[in-house]
Amino acid sequence: MRYPEATRLDLVEDLHGHRVADPYRWLEDDADPRTRAWSEAQDALTGELLRALPMRPEFTARLEALVRSGAVGVPVWRSGRAFSTRRDPGQEHAVLRVREADGAVRVLVDPMALDPEGTTTLDAWSPSWDGDRLAYQLSTGGDEESRLYVLDVTTGETVDGPIDRCRYSPVAWLPGGEELFYVRRLAPDRVPDGEEQFHRRVWRHRVGTPADDDALVHGEGSDPTTYFGVHTSRDGRWLVVSGSAGTAPRDDVWIADLAAASPGTRPPLRELQVGVDAQTAAWVARDGRLWLMSDRDAPRWRLAVADPADPATWAPEAWQDVVPELPDAVLSDVALVDAPDGSLQVLAVHAVDATDRLSVWAGPEAAHPGRLADVEGLGAGSISGVSSPPEGGGTAWVGYTDYATPPSVLRWDAGSPTALESWEQAAVAGAVPELTVVETHATSPDGTPVHLFVLSQAGAPDTPRPTVLYGYGGFNVSVTPAYSAQALSWVAAGGVWAVANLRGGSEHGEEWHRAGMRERKQNVFDDFAAAAEHLAAEGWTTHEQLGIFGGSNGGLLVGATVTQRPELAAAAVCSAPLLDMVRYELFGLGRTWNDEYGTAEDPTELGWLLGYSPYHAVREGTAYPAILFTTFESDTRVHPLHGRKLAAALQHATSSEAPIVLRRETSVGHGARAVSRTVGLAADQLAFLAKHTGLHTRVALR
Repeated sequence: MRYPEATRLDLVEDLHGHRVADPYRWLEDDADPRTRAWSEAQDALTGELLRALPMRPEFTARLEALVRSGAVGVPVWRSGRAFSTRRDPGQEHAVLRVREADGAVRVLVDPMALDPEGTTTLDAWSPSWDGDRLAYQLSTGGDEESRLYVLDVTTGETVDGPIDRCRYSPVAWLPGGEELFYVRRLAPDRVPDGEEQFHRRVWRHRVGTPADDDALVHGEGSDPTTYFGVHTSRDGRWLVVSGSAGTAPRDDVWIADLAAASPGTRPPLRELQVGVDAQTAAWVARDGRLWLMSDRDAPRWRLAVADPADPATWAPEAWQDVVPELPDAVLSDVALVDAPDGSLQVLAVHAVDATDRLSVWAGPEAAHPGRLADVEGLGAGSISGVSSPPEGGGTAWVGYTDYATPPSVLRWDAGSPTALESWEQAAVAGAVPELTVVETHATSPDGTPVHLFVLSQAGAPDTPRPTVLYGYGGFNVSVTPAYSAQALSWVAAGGVWAVANLRGGSEHGEEWHRAGMRERKQNVFDDFAAAAEHLAAEGWTTHEQLGIFGGSNGGLLVGATVTQRPELAAAAVCSAPLLDMVRYELFGLGRTWNDEYGTAEDPTELGWLLGYSPYHAVREGTAYPAILFTTFESDTRVHPLHGRKLAAALQHATSSEAPIVLRRETSVGHGARAVSRTVGLAADQLAFLAKHTGLHTRVALR
């Protein structure tokens, strides 16, 4: 192919004794006329190539149906009202609704009603304890710069907002709905240049008053990248604040007794956990106990209780276990429920080999603690959350999805503790192929078993077929079974879709996460390569029929794989990727990830980064596979410069005729997007993979 001309700079820097070349530094600058011209030329080249892909119309049509399947969120209960999201077939975005005690349902926030162009997204929401007010956050154009509003639930009228600089802000209400705690960044003129995305603080806000008059609660002197969490007890007595530097797998936790603070004064926060290499989620529940879900001395997590009023019970050795750490399962979520006799019980979610299980445990007052029952009826799927009314009751709601089931909600009742029933089912639009899901294990070079889910159409021939291998491997993210229109569309067309549970995720607890971060990051790439080799060895596919796929941190995974093992796959899709690991901290939210990857400012850690940085691993004269980079111009997490720089480097270096192209989108960011934008992107990605893995079978649309 004739690629757009890209000037190569003779730029080599000495960084801690390393000679580091950066020939495409100029592509970091969005405003540089050379960047604009190069990007527009890439648009023309990629557009022509994508439009000519033979299976693009078929994938578009199938995705139009499957992507538009519905989705239902887990309800949040407040004083008899249930708040939840729902997207029906044909809707671009989910709407936020309230279900009244009499069963009547009303829409409270509809992003499309606010913005018919579809570029506004609902980022977060939180109802007050009394259910009469709702805090919600919106962003536009993919920038994820959340603006906070408050509405009156009964009238639907906005009573406060917008309050800006609320990205990633939790909200914790006080009883009565007049005040809340939230997180907001300092104004840009109060922080150093280049740090406008950082410097968060916890504030106390009275609804209807200017945000600039809010009372500062916590945050001065913290690391600029700190993210804060806030939680209040239902009676308004207790405030819990947590903080973690960036995405580090550790947090500090403080507790304040608001009843002991004088009106109008700043509540004194006492240390529960500070400077400890562990994660602890803490809250005071309706029983007055301090509940603690933690990986402290328990890498697969445990649930315990303490006394919020007695600091002597806050030490881990004094905690009373309710759900102890299990040797073969990872605790991920809990809900408090009442047994038929009125005693307190816990509904717990555990993951075993990336499949979620549900069980019932005795509460802290039980004479015989431990597991009471396993809940039946769940397949190889994922539980997105468990919810119960904060005032108590014998019912809980369970969010569930699997590879063939869109996100739906099940109902659990203490009267039948081993059973679940459907509560609200998401609509399915389009024909979902009958799936065969096989679980298997690859072996990484160091002997570590790597779990895979392998999806194919029931009754498909038992011969090597075009296969897509997906992975992520980072940030403690567990890749569990979930409805995927892309996977279903690929399988319906006759292909195989595989998902690898790599180190760096949370599938086996915090030790599994740490085995794939920092100096051990290469383990993730080794696991992925082992998964690819396993699929070929077991006859699912061949290397000539294999495509690899990943986004964000998974884009780094794909970038590292194609530069380390270019012969491993015939095609790759690298979406919203992180690829220049020497300079990643200088852009977007990169600085918040240096605990996951390491920092180039440290000589030793720079060595780790250079050991796998895809941009710096490109070698001229190498036959690279077909690669489609997809980037988003409004991405404020991972700057599109990463895709630009590696695309230019590979286009210059490759000796193969396989195309290496860059697809970019405007007015969309790293996260949520309208359904129609999802269809267009996914169709291009699948059609590209099909073209270069040999998937040509046309299956009649049903």
